[in-house]
Amino acid sequence: MSKVLITFWCCVFFSLRFIFLNSNASSITYNVLNFGAKSNGKSDATQPFLKAWVAACRSLNTATIYVPRGKYWIKSVTFRGPCKNKIIVNRISVIGGTLDGNGAGFWDCRKLGKNCPVGARSITFNWANDVVISGLTSLNSQLMHLVINSCKNVMVKNVRIIAPDFSPNTDGIHVQSSIGVTISGTSIQTGDDCISIGPATRNLWMDKIQCGPGHGVSIGSLARDYNEDGVQNVTLINSVFTGSDNGLRIKSWARASTGFVTNINYQNIMMKNVDNPIIIDQNYCPNNQGCPSQASGIKINQVTYQNIFGTSTTQVAMNFECSSSNPCSGIKLQDIKLTYLNNKKAQSICKNIRGNTGGVILPDNCLL
Repeated sequence: MSKVLITFWCCVFFSLRFIFLNSNASSITYNVLNFGAKSNGKSDATQPFLKAWVAACRSLNTATIYVPRGKYWIKSVTFRGPCKNKIIVNRISVIGGTLDGNGAGFWDCRKLGKNCPVGARSITFNWANDVVISGLTSLNSQLMHLVINSCKNVMVKNVRIIAPDFSPNTDGIHVQSSIGVTISGTSIQTGDDCISIGPATRNLWMDKIQCGPGHGVSIGSLARDYNEDGVQNVTLINSVFTGSDNGLRIKSWARASTGFVTNINYQNIMMKNVDNPIIIDQNYCPNNQGCPSQASGIKINQVTYQNIFGTSTTQVAMNFECSSSNPCSGIKLQDIKLTYLNNKKAQSICKNIRGNTGGVILPDNCLL
């Protein structure tokens, strides 16, 4: 029996399929239209979708929930396990489709400081294993678009995420407490982190990511809690950042924590007019509250930056502001070429950091 929890919010679907896979059994398809859903974008399709899910979840065979071409209006809904397939109950795929969170009204409400609803993420996977999310488009989520929490072996590929750069807290993909997640061939334009990486994330692979606008690919914020698991074995390669606020960022609160960051690899990354191409910020403390020691307990080591090139819109293209109580160590810079706008010379800042370099380093190396 699997413990699966998938949450949707107020979405428009376009030819979407959920698939429960079991290669040793015959397949059965559940069409949401047969459960009373209407594809006019106006009728409430929440209950028909839930009924189709229940039928698929009860099936002992491979089951497909099929959503024909059209628009379906759905309220906040949770698809829960465990399911009855006793052989491979965890293998779930979401193929194609568009989710539209209609977030504009919610963002406006927050901007005006009104008494707003809580808001919601477009799709969340909790405690799900062997998941494939392919060809999905997420538009205008109220909050985070796609959340992967407490999962194992997840493949996200050929996904598009789109929201305005002014939309608050609309992280494209958030991964936390998960092992073995792959994100590939994905384009993210949003108002917060393109990809945010939370505590207890291990073996995360990202390649061919297009980020911008957005706040970059961020590990953190970490040290939110004292007892916090670490982030390790994270790789980002062959990706492009365009007009984003940050590029490669590691961020932690300036307070005590048991957390750590180790074995992080960034390779073959192009920066196109990025505000902060490379940044480690261990002094994160909004409004100077909740940071009594003004030093992060997060230990950062074994981080490699290799073949990072392009343009910075600020003069400081590399900014390493590490913790005074836990200096960054094992930082490696290999073939870095970052220039200020109009090919001007950029600068680097290093605080409480040790490492080594190889090849050409621009801006000038400041590592000890």
